[in-house]
Amino acid sequence: MIQQTPRTTTSRMPKRTQYDEELVYSILDEALFCTISYAIDNQPFSIPTAFVRKENRLYIHGSVGSHFLRGIESGIPVCISVMLTDSLVVAKSAFHHSVNYRSVIIFSNAVKHEEFDEKASFFQELTEKIVPNSWDYLRPMKASEVNKTTLLSFEILEASARMRTGMPNDDEADKELPIWSGIIPIPSKRLTPVADENSVGIQLPEHLENMQ
Repeated sequence: MIQQTPRTTTSRMPKRTQYDEELVYSILDEALFCTISYAIDNQPFSIPTAFVRKENRLYIHGSVGSHFLRGIESGIPVCISVMLTDSLVVAKSAFHHSVNYRSVIIFSNAVKHEEFDEKASFFQELTEKIVPNSWDYLRPMKASEVNKTTLLSFEILEASARMRTGMPNDDEADKELPIWSGIIPIPSKRLTPVADENSVGIQLPEHLENMQ
């Protein structure tokens, strides 16, 4: 259950902030990448990484030698952010330009998972999220590859979703100006795959042909 706390309570335009679990999950499930921010010895870091959500936990992975993962696997506080941009909001004045977006902020602490089958299952779920229906097509993952990878998860408990929708909020005095205003959609979409030199002549698999 998502909990509202002082850290997730916004003071500016609070109506844009929600604590609905299903909304938080839907944004996380659509996003491919998150940014994890933390501090060690008063030095701030902010690292983008791929992730997958399973139930009320967010999972990430990386090399067992990663300084980033080794720095946070002890359970130090982290802030995780995700943002999906839907459209640019173009007003009649630059002051009222904005963005329609959906975002999530999570405050949490890492838990390290070392059980082999759990790690292997995560890799399948992440692969299927990034490139749907590709797992069974690929060369099976080796045990050595699983063992070379660290898996961390974060409870999605202290979190919030924030979003903006709709048209510009121009000043009343500006609404009659002969200046165009509206929105410019900027959807995130997957384009036609491009083969590398080792795949020339290999038929594009069905799961890539039908990818949206």
